[in-house]
Amino acid sequence: MTMNQSTTNMSAVSAQQTPEQSAELQAVLAHPSPLKEFWLAFSKNKGAVAGLCFMSLILFLALFAPWVAPYDPIEQYRDHFLQPPVWAGGTSQFLLGTDELGRDILSRLIHGARLSLLVGFVSVLLALFPVVTLGLVAAFTGRVVDSAVMRAMDIVMALPALLLAVAIIAILGPGLVNAMIAIALVSLPAYVRLTRASAMAELNRDYVTAARLSGAGTLRLMFVTVLPNCMAPLIVHATMSFSAAILEIAALGFLGLGVQPPLPEWGTMLASARDYIERAWWVVTLPGLTILLSVLAINLMGDGLRDALDPKLKTAS
Repeated sequence: MTMNQSTTNMSAVSAQQTPEQSAELQAVLAHPSPLKEFWLAFSKNKGAVAGLCFMSLILFLALFAPWVAPYDPIEQYRDHFLQPPVWAGGTSQFLLGTDELGRDILSRLIHGARLSLLVGFVSVLLALFPVVTLGLVAAFTGRVVDSAVMRAMDIVMALPALLLAVAIIAILGPGLVNAMIAIALVSLPAYVRLTRASAMAELNRDYVTAARLSGAGTLRLMFVTVLPNCMAPLIVHATMSFSAAILEIAALGFLGLGVQPPLPEWGTMLASARDYIERAWWVVTLPGLTILLSVLAINLMGDGLRDALDPKLKTAS
């Protein structure tokens, strides 16, 4: 069939359609795909787009840190102790200056992004997968199991998060892996309560009743029928937990319980530089500013995700 013949056939089919059918066809063609619809809703929040751009830059620097960083993060330049940044009287050799041991701050910030993002990502994963199962079990089982799970989560929530993380690390010992485990355990109650509330809101809907009547088992109802419809609030909460994990690992590093020297980590950099805050402001200000901007960017992204994934907010807009 030639191109002219196919065009003629398409025109004939279009001519046979009624105006109502043509309007429906145009509406279907004009409706964007789910991914495009999500991006349109997300991009309306300018702060979320700015946060996404900043975190994309941080992620790029973290992934390619060995090639992007100008120096080795633990290499010491003994002739350049506490060198100020280039705009404060320093040299172009060290754009952001050096710390108390003569190490390049820019290189340590870039490599520190790898550890901070890794801790946040792994902590969210460690908390998300088992806790989602626990929240679904609490929603689907009887009152006895539900009450036991919720009272256990209430006990954990009654303790200050940082104090509980310090207690867990005191038992397990300081280190990167133990810090990730402690942060994941601290974030358990919020995930459980959110998953349980979202699942219970879905249990009385018609599609769940139809799945029950069709013979679906409990596991299929939990993980195939109900869980996909609970993912929107969980994704938003996971994004917020990511920023909280970065703050907590920085706090643990500041206390000497997180990443151990000489590994570069933003909180550890703050801890090692606190004795020089009066004579060398940049060794404290730059890591603290990096933590501030990263957490702010992630929170802005979380707001954008909430606006894009919540049907009520999209309808209101």
